[in-house]
Amino acid sequence: MASENVVQAVSQYLFAEPGATVFAIVDGASALGLLASLYRYQPDYVCLYRGELQPDMAEVAPYLVRLEPTAEYTAWVIEHGWGNHWGIFAVSHADMREMRQHFRRFLIVHDSSGKPLLFRYYDPRVLRVYLPTCNAEELATVFGPVTYYILEENDQGNALRFSIESGSLQQERLRLT
Repeated sequence: MASENVVQAVSQYLFAEPGATVFAIVDGASALGLLASLYRYQPDYVCLYRGELQPDMAEVAPYLVRLEPTAEYTAWVIEHGWGNHWGIFAVSHADMREMRQHFRRFLIVHDSSGKPLLFRYYDPRVLRVYLPTCNAEELATVFGPVTYYILEENDQGNALRFSIESGSLQQERLRLT
């Protein structure tokens, strides 16, 4: 569980962009009790998987959640998820519908033989390794309407902010403590 200082610092970085909306993609497979928390706090959220899911699949699916600066759910997801690879944060000027469409495009990728694979890009351990390998075209695709991503680093006392500038990936380490 993240300390109150870490929760405050992460929140400050997330809500620093004037007029932007903050989204979390939270992984039900990592965040035990995610659905219960969504029902309890009732943030604006949508499953990234299409259609009606069986209960066991709904429990482990990834969810796109719009975060509000002072909402209880925002504090809850940072406090319990930070350092536990529950998901990633994206800051954008797009709406929920556009963000869902954007993030759904990356759920399935194909290997060199054409076999479909689930791409768990919403795991911060995956995204922080994947982004630096992308070329300019791939970065433009992955970022789309996203202004920047914030995700946990191996060290819980730091966050990483990824953005694009002139087609190049920018990575910044943010101190949380």
